[in-house]
Amino acid sequence: MEQYKKDFIEFMIDCQVLKFGDFVTKSGRKTPFFVNTGFYRTGSQLRKLGGYYAQAVKETFGLDFDVLFGPAYKGIPLSVTATIALSEKYDADIRYCSNRKEVKDHGDKGILLGSPINDGDKVVIIEDVTTAGTSIEETLPILRAQGNVDVLGLVVSVDRMERGQGEKSALCEISEKYGFKTTAIVTMKEVIEHLYNRPYKGKVIIDDTLKAAIDAYYEQYGAK
Repeated sequence: MEQYKKDFIEFMIDCQVLKFGDFVTKSGRKTPFFVNTGFYRTGSQLRKLGGYYAQAVKETFGLDFDVLFGPAYKGIPLSVTATIALSEKYDADIRYCSNRKEVKDHGDKGILLGSPINDGDKVVIIEDVTTAGTSIEETLPILRAQGNVDVLGLVVSVDRMERGQGEKSALCEISEKYGFKTTAIVTMKEVIEHLYNRPYKGKVIIDDTLKAAIDAYYEQYGAK
């Protein structure tokens, strides 16, 4: 596993974004782990987060694209911090763009924030996590209404590796349905590999008991 992935896993724990315990997902699944990106709250945290996203974007999509699009609302700061990181780390001047939930009819009119999207633009979508692909279904019509754009794919922070609407993972379903690449900074498999029975700051986060609970969860909800 690449070092930046290990660093990102520990970064999520430090920011209390990745938690283990007893939780219920939006879809009603009882889960022993939870990812809440709303806990990235400071400037230094967002700066680091942008760097991790930038590396994942570069590794999967390269730097030959025009716009990083972050769907409202959580995608807005992600698109901003990741484009800043792409500039700082790789000298790539990528435009950022997001959508409004409501169309603005005065001043800076329209549904978009940041850069306009033009015919021929290559676009990468950035999100926090995805479970059922609902956000993509809402995002693609917005992008395609702007012109003849080329959507290269989607990057998220964590691939939960559980079933989406069918037997495959949500990221796999999205890739197959829309014909573009999907990637994550880390997968839950990598999280477990890095943390299982391995102390971090003097504490074993995933011990045998928690590992058994995670295994049981994936036995029920894991992607095929």
